[in-house]
Amino acid sequence: MQFALNEDQVAVRDMALAFAASRIAPHALRWDEEKHFPVDVMREAATLGMGGIYIREDVGGSAMTRFDAALIFEALATGCPTTSAFISIHNMASWMIDAFGSDTQRHQWLPKLCTMELIASYCLTEPGAGSDAAALRTRAVRDGDHYVLDGQKQFISGAGGTDLLVAMVRTGGDGPGGISTLVIDGKTPGVSFGANERKMGWNAQPTRAVMFENARVPVANRLSEEGVGFKIAMAGLDGGRLNITACSLGGAQTALDKARAYMKDRKAFGKRLDEFQALQFKLADMAIELEAARTFLWRAAAALDRKDPDATMLCAMAKRFGTDVGFEVANHALQLHGGYGYLSEYGIEKIVRDLRVHQILEGTNEIMRLIVARKLIEGAR
Repeated sequence: MQFALNEDQVAVRDMALAFAASRIAPHALRWDEEKHFPVDVMREAATLGMGGIYIREDVGGSAMTRFDAALIFEALATGCPTTSAFISIHNMASWMIDAFGSDTQRHQWLPKLCTMELIASYCLTEPGAGSDAAALRTRAVRDGDHYVLDGQKQFISGAGGTDLLVAMVRTGGDGPGGISTLVIDGKTPGVSFGANERKMGWNAQPTRAVMFENARVPVANRLSEEGVGFKIAMAGLDGGRLNITACSLGGAQTALDKARAYMKDRKAFGKRLDEFQALQFKLADMAIELEAARTFLWRAAAALDRKDPDATMLCAMAKRFGTDVGFEVANHALQLHGGYGYLSEYGIEKIVRDLRVHQILEGTNEIMRLIVARKLIEGAR
């Protein structure tokens, strides 16, 4: 475990910060307003190694660590949490292919995923299976060398604007043991997409339902064996939870920085806002909470890199704590701006809207508590 960054990690973080400042932040408000999916800018990020951060080098990946990824996604989120979060989802889906796919599958898809010539979505949630992911019902029936898919996925980030769908489907009986993972071409006949959802935030990436109706997918597109799809999905979520926590902290850091700048300029009752002790204490608490969450994130990322036995629990802990802190810091920053914080041009209200969903996705924070509680109870036996 470390509490300071080495020279290489500082360079990686600073590269991502510079990209966020020059290529993401200037456009973030417009992307949100226009619901624009900035694929071209994400592909620019991929040229810097951010399309396959922890993918192996033989297929074009950067072969970095989960710790490095946490630094990158926090830095990118200082420009736009939504854009950073989608790049993290793409990386998570790509990693599942890298970790569980055959060499043939890895070389078939990953070189273009690492450049983001191909873009991937992660498809787990269904209309009737959110937190209870093992209850998913999308059915894949074997027919020779193909599966025939019927069912629906819900709340799929990037759907309709991405090329590959890494989907969890039911190939066997009820429960987690009946689930397998397929890599599906988004243009497959029988695959269709719902309307782009109208959302509170995350407007710079589309969110749609994905429908399967007699869609034929080659058996060769299955990752690993039948019945291990739930394990694959959960392994992906360990890292995904760290990534989304990092996105929360990056957005919150920008909100805090905006609040500090605003309080230096704004006066009330003859004094600058940052001269009022009560408001100084508020800033201090925001910074303390943010730093505590960042330290927690680093610890969990280091544990996942080491494959520690308690890594899953630490990832859940860090996600619960960090996404709650990120939202609260951004919300306090809005309050410190007064009425101006409610105006879109200041950029604070967008951050608040974007960060709110982080407490829900990659497993709700209530589910994070459940994961931790189960680990504690199992350890007490």
